[in-house]
Amino acid sequence: MPSRIVRAIAASGFSIHDSLANRPELFIETRTLERILNQALVGLSLDYPIRTRSKVVKASVCQALGYPLPERFRRTKPRFPGQDFDTFVQKADNLQIWNEEVSAARRYVLIRVDARQIVTRVRVVTGDVIAQYDRTGTLTQKYQARSRQRVTDSQLVSATDTAPVRRARIGRRPTSRSGFLPIQHIYRRLVRLVGQAIADPGRDQERHRGWALHERVCQHLGQVSCSDSGQFPDIPDQLLEVKLQTAATIDLGLVCPDSTAYIADVPRFRHCDVRYAVFYGTVVGGKVRLDHLVMTTGADFFTFFRRFEGRVKNAKLQIPLPRRFFD
Repeated sequence: MPSRIVRAIAASGFSIHDSLANRPELFIETRTLERILNQALVGLSLDYPIRTRSKVVKASVCQALGYPLPERFRRTKPRFPGQDFDTFVQKADNLQIWNEEVSAARRYVLIRVDARQIVTRVRVVTGDVIAQYDRTGTLTQKYQARSRQRVTDSQLVSATDTAPVRRARIGRRPTSRSGFLPIQHIYRRLVRLVGQAIADPGRDQERHRGWALHERVCQHLGQVSCSDSGQFPDIPDQLLEVKLQTAATIDLGLVCPDSTAYIADVPRFRHCDVRYAVFYGTVVGGKVRLDHLVMTTGADFFTFFRRFEGRVKNAKLQIPLPRRFFD
């Protein structure tokens, strides 16, 4: 049965974007779709950077279902409109759906990978199954940006700090929040990291990789405390947010850098007062080589970087899947 419908799709010449309204016999029933994809994908290695991995998954699904590989995958919703499904690679049990609510009618192809990034199981479920695990229905907002031009050297974008930080007591020893180093001093200390390398725990381990850089930054600033609990900014004692980029897109989380809203944990200051240290690096031989540093205040952030427009911010639903969901 699966091979027959796959052969029929291949013979039709249809693309993944073509409607099957007039060819209902080419629509693959959910259980059959799951069976086909398990046969085709289990054992496949997805040990690639996230964007490359996404392309490999979509190409593999096309091949499994008999569809021709398009010259490029359009940013449609869903990505496979003809068969009405989206694909998600799941190393953990936290399903993330970007920029939209769960659609009860749509199918969701959830591809489980193990610690080696090998596909172990594929589940195909409709949105009403996913929706029962969504306890909030709340979209988590996430801002993103990228540099206006290719970064080829280190730069101090902001010559001085914002007025509230300048008015704070600024000393040479960063011992407390009343002892902020000027942004120029921080830049001079941190630019010394350029050319050094930090451990790379893996392509999908951005948080652990960021922690390695966080430790190195603290050492260069003489910070006694170097805890990283996910707070904003990363190093409150220096009102400093640290980013490590091995790709062009900068994930800014819930905070827009030029926002004039006050920081919950440091209420004397606004988000735009925060200093950003953006390191650009290259993965080489299991390590990340630090190539360049761009440093700016939040107030000046978008003079150097370009905010993603349109929606201005991307959003995602985070849905915890049951522990035995893929069993």
